[in-house]
Amino acid sequence: MRSEKIAFLGGGNMAEAILAGMLAGEVASPERLVVSDVAAERREHLANRYGIETTADNAAAVRGADVVVLAVKPQQVAAALAGVKPECSKEQLLVSICAGLPTAALEALTPARVARVMPNLPARVRRSVSAICGGARATAADLDLVEALFAAAGVVVRLPESQMNEVTALSGSGPGYAFAFMEALEATGIAMGIAPALARKMAIETVRGAAELAAQTGEDPAELRRRVSSKGGTTLAGLAAMEAGGFSAAVAAGMKAARDRAAELAR
Repeated sequence: MRSEKIAFLGGGNMAEAILAGMLAGEVASPERLVVSDVAAERREHLANRYGIETTADNAAAVRGADVVVLAVKPQQVAAALAGVKPECSKEQLLVSICAGLPTAALEALTPARVARVMPNLPARVRRSVSAICGGARATAADLDLVEALFAAAGVVVRLPESQMNEVTALSGSGPGYAFAFMEALEATGIAMGIAPALARKMAIETVRGAAELAAQTGEDPAELRRRVSSKGGTTLAGLAAMEAGGFSAAVAAGMKAARDRAAELAR
């Protein structure tokens, strides 16, 4: 269990996923966590579910914190950091999970050292992918600390900041694509006559099983796809129809749109 006091500015779904992962991974204790959020219902939910301190006062949350996790919307960052600047110092580490915002822009708004993380929602069940990078003032020890905190919620990779928009498109937004695919499997199963509850269970477990197979074997997903696609068989027919409908092109277009939106947010 680490001793750092960690403050979250913003208590939305991603912040909750991250703090839940930290608590489940036992790298943070409830008494060393505080979350600031404007919504009373979110503060009540987080306090009751996780036994942590919550507040509506950003400055109070940041005061005395070793690590500040910036988890507000990108367009709210400037106001949030301006409001807490008197409580910030170069002794603190600011960890931003805001899509698109570069560390240089954040360093101009705070005296704290800055690191950037692009996590994803499966942090809530300790299956996150978190890409991390450091700003100009961040030290090697800072990145080690960030990796330790986020590794409790899943896999951590280190990448240059120049690739963070691509990370956003792949793993940051990736769970949304997977959920959409499961949703389509479920809906089509129901349309084909499968009971709704059963269609949902089958869709979820099919995607989970395929992901676990790829993860545990370490084999190329393309090779696994070939193995399940017997010549003249049902899977090959299904994949051919999907590709004719633009499946791969649609995935590529979606990822490019997510990447470009991340770049827009940075501007």
